[in-house]
This record gives sequence, C-alpha cells and structure tokens, in this order.
Amino acid sequence: MPENLRFSAVICELNPLHRGHLSLLRAARRASDGVVCIMSGSFVQRGEPAILDKWARARLALLAGADLVIELPLSWACAGAERFARGGAALAGSLPGVNTLVFGSEVPDVPALTQAAGALLSPGFSDALSRLPEDGSSFARRRQRALWALIGEEKAALLEKPNAALGVEYCKAILQLGLPLKPVAFPRSGAPHDGPAAPGEFLSGSALREKIFAGKDLTGLVPDFTLEMIRQETAAGRCPAALSRLERPILAKLRMMAPEDFAKLPDVSEGLENRLYKAARQAVSLEELYALTKTKRYPHARIRRLVLGAFLGLAGDGPPTPPRLRVLGMTARGAALLKGCTLPVGTRPDETEARADDLYALSTPVAQPCGRSFREGVIKF
Repeated sequence: MPENLRFSAVICELNPLHRGHLSLLRAARRASDGVVCIMSGSFVQRGEPAILDKWARARLALLAGADLVIELPLSWACAGAERFARGGAALAGSLPGVNTLVFGSEVPDVPALTQAAGALLSPGFSDALSRLPEDGSSFARRRQRALWALIGEEKAALLEKPNAALGVEYCKAILQLGLPLKPVAFPRSGAPHDGPAAPGEFLSGSALREKIFAGKDLTGLVPDFTLEMIRQETAAGRCPAALSRLERPILAKLRMMAPEDFAKLPDVSEGLENRLYKAARQAVSLEELYALTKTKRYPHARIRRLVLGAFLGLAGDGPPTPPRLRVLGMTARGAALLKGCTLPVGTRPDETEARADDLYALSTPVAQPCGRSFREGVIKF
C-alpha cells in the first residue's frame, strides 16, 4: 500500500445498514482514500442480538464501500458509551494508515465536542461532581450538571443528544489514549435516535427493525443491497434475530446465579447485584426483570446490558482496550492496510466470542448449529 494513502474509520453497528449509514460511509470515503468499519458482532449495545448476523452485516459494509471490516469485541460492543467508544477508537488507532475517525452527530461541532471531552477528563470535573448534592439522580444527569459548571449549559447539553454524546466519548478516547486520529463529525441524517421520521427523512435503525419484525416491505427505505440481504437471510431462517427467543434461557441462567456472581459482572456497583439477584428470582419475563431492577439511578439500557452480560458469561471489565484485531471482511486495499498493525491480527474468535455466536444462533427464526464462527472465513471483495 502506498505510504501516502490515508483511511477513515467508522465505529458502527449497522443494525441494519440504512440510508443514513450509507450517507456517512460515502462522506467518510470522500474525506479519505478508504474506509475501515469497526463493527459490533453478534450482540449490540442495546443489550440484544443484532437483527442480521455479523457476516451479513460485514458484507453490507463492504457493499457500501468499506475496505476493511473489523469486529468490535463483545466486551466493548455491549458496554456503555465510554467503553464502546474507547474500544473502537483503540482498534482504529492500531492501524497506521488510519488518521481520521468519522461519526455522525446532531451537533457536528468538533471543537465543542473536544472541549467537552477535555473537561470530562480534567481534575476539575471530579471536583465538580463531588460537590453535587446526593439527590438520587442518575450518574448521566449528575455528570451533565458537573460539566455545566465547567463549560456552561449549552455545551454540557451535548450529552443530552445520543450521537453527540457518543462523539464526546470518541474525542475523549482519542485524548486519553493519545491516538493519532482526527475526529470528523458529519451532521446526522434522518430521524432522531429511536424516534419517528418526518416525511422524506431517513428512518432510524429502531424504526426499520420494527418494520422487519412486522414483515413490512422496506422497498425504498433502505439501500437495495440491504433489502436483498434481508430477503436472503429471512429466506434462510437467519433473520430477524430476536431477544425474545432467548428469554427463557436468559431467565434460567440468571436464576442459577448467586449475588456474588452478579457482583462480578461489568459495570455493577452500589449494590446493583442484589437488585438483579432478587429480580431474577421473581421475574417471569425479561420486561418484568428490567422493571424490577430499574431505578432512577440505574437506567434501562444499563440493566439490559447487564442481563445480557450475565447470560453470555461476561465477568469484570477486562482490559481497557481490545488486545487483538479480528478481521471479518476486506478488499485487497483493506488487506494491505493490516500491514504494520500494532495489535495481533486474526480471523478466528476467542472463547467468549465463539460462545456468544453459538448463543446468537438460538435467537434466529430457525435455530442454527454451533460453530459457525469457526466455519466462516474472511469475506473478500
């Protein structure tokens, strides 16, 4: 690969790849010589299986113009925004040819996002947080109030917008890890996160997933290659994957766990393990389990991730950044980009990922056998 080529990285889930994603990937390609997608695997940050498996989504990324698709490991893919961003940014930074991290944001103001990130890393933030009165509010709310004291209400309000808040975390990871990456924010296109679309807007991922589960026609709502992939995977019995198919196995696993087992999960603190233990012994559905555990301090998304982590056998936070880079798909240009990577590069899963893939195989309309992660090779375009 010529040394003067420079690539952009996009950290994503592509659940599924929609018109907003395609717009972002095209913008990233216009800003560089190629694109690397760092993509969640079988399970996503919402605490549920991806609607299409990672091999189908890797193909979609390559069809959309990516040169390299790397898997964001489970421990980072199913974590909160800070760890999710840190894992993805670290993988991007391990590739010497990648110099830009591209993301969508409701507020594409990189100086403001970087200022907020720097403030969150400053000693003054810890001081401001410690001075706030204990009122039972969530950590997210307390964090925003502490940031307000440092940089003002307008910039602290960035944390209220999901994509802008994630952009702050990307900038924070770049600063914290000293990565040679330039953050580039593009205006987020389409409907709000988890919200309805106005006439002519791109549908959000959540709206598209609802339509897929309902068997609605997506013609004109997603790129043609996404539509064809959904049709193929549906015909093969692999789409749509759904958490509901894992409900009783999850409840069974949690009923066998002791409080000390819950205490070993990532992101458990302040006695949350006791709430999870009690809820698991009472709940007869996942929604009831979430409701029994959730409080103002422990938001729904965090509970969903903890429950999924318990089912998948995650324990502790693990290393702060991924120890290796796993390739799902690539072009010839993407393969050349791997030369000089500062992390070990592989194509086979570790034990945790293989187990997660095998459990994911029970979430599809037609249950699949174990071992697919060892049978699938790297997708080459």
